[in-house]
Amino acid sequence: MAETNRAVIKLREKFAASVLDVKEFRGEVTVTVKREDIVAICDYLKSGLEYNLCTDVTAVDYLGKQEPRFMMVYNLYSIPNKDRLRVKAGVPENDCTIDTVSCVWNSANWLEREVYDLMGVQFNNHPDLRRILMTDDWVGHPLRKDYPVQGPGREPYKGRLS
Repeated sequence: MAETNRAVIKLREKFAASVLDVKEFRGEVTVTVKREDIVAICDYLKSGLEYNLCTDVTAVDYLGKQEPRFMMVYNLYSIPNKDRLRVKAGVPENDCTIDTVSCVWNSANWLEREVYDLMGVQFNNHPDLRRILMTDDWVGHPLRKDYPVQGPGREPYKGRLS
């Protein structure tokens, strides 16, 4: 199914060097691309293939499991074609940045802020990159796997106190 998906065929034609992997699992197609081309690819998906809704932007932390450590995940939907597509781009820990796609889909603005706040991924050229859930003075990014479970500067939980 993934190899015959119209978006996969068109992406491989237009961005052959940027498409790193294509997978299909339970009817869902995932395309992994180079992070350097994420804006161009997303712009083409929206304008050329009518993926006009960015339903979610999130990140996965693969600490100690694979390189690059972080994987950006964009869940897209084409309303006219009733078609879903997941686009992923790897982000290394030593250069934890990727270009914003909020210039393509306005809905990505707050979603990218959430990823920045909780995972620490920086979005280049983002119009308002600041914390959205944690307070401004919060230290660290709580969804990273190396973040202390009990929070910064607190004693580890030792069981019931009563």
